[in-house]
Amino acid sequence: FYGAGHNEMLIAKAIKGRRDDAFISVKFGALFHNGQWLGLDLRPNSIKNFINYSLTRLGIETIDLYQPSRMDDSVPVEDIIGTVAELVKEGKVRHIGVSEISAEQLRKANDVHPISALEIGYSLADRQIENELLPAARDLGITIVAFANTAEGLLSGELSAPLNDKDYRQHFSRFQNENLIHNLQKVEILKDLASAKGFTPTQLAIAWVKQQGKQIMPLVSMSKRSRLAENIAAMEIEFSEEEMNTLNTTFAIGAIKGGTYLAR
Repeated sequence: FYGAGHNEMLIAKAIKGRRDDAFISVKFGALFHNGQWLGLDLRPNSIKNFINYSLTRLGIETIDLYQPSRMDDSVPVEDIIGTVAELVKEGKVRHIGVSEISAEQLRKANDVHPISALEIGYSLADRQIENELLPAARDLGITIVAFANTAEGLLSGELSAPLNDKDYRQHFSRFQNENLIHNLQKVEILKDLASAKGFTPTQLAIAWVKQQGKQIMPLVSMSKRSRLAENIAAMEIEFSEEEMNTLNTTFAIGAIKGGTYLAR
């Protein structure tokens, strides 16, 4: 899914000779040409082709977690998950995951085969999953792998208005004009709390996600190795009841104005 297979070849080099030390999660289904997104293809035969290519590039026999990057409206959920379930029986997949899916689709998928993980965007700024999807996942005992914990950098405390003309986020209404000014005012409250606790806003944003329940695992990312220790430390942060109430009130659903890729 990422890097048109190149990332899988990099992972293959990293895990060579120590496969058992790694848990390999792979997304599939996206079609690209010359770096341009063309859409999805989750037809059964395509899924089987995708996994064979991934296994070859990774140099392994089994993928630990295999998940469609999102659902393909042209293919029934039951057919998509049913095909991956066949791969489980063949020993090519250990666990089935899903990503960017509705509560109804999640229940349909789980009826076909137990779903182990749901990857979805979740942060202080994007809490829409709390309405239906999160309760459904909890009811089914499915782990939430939450990405975009800083809402595409909005919660990092490092942004100022207006954004640079070359910043891709300027195309999202959340990061434009009055919306951005309003949203950054909300972030000031997060920054003040972070300063008082001796952490960064990013660390608090990650910690908040982690503390939303045992079934939720923040999926953190970084562009610098130096950020690794900072992200790990965020997992140990705790909030008082008053601090949690402040964050939940400040960033209630709908408090952040404008849309993004996650909240259109």
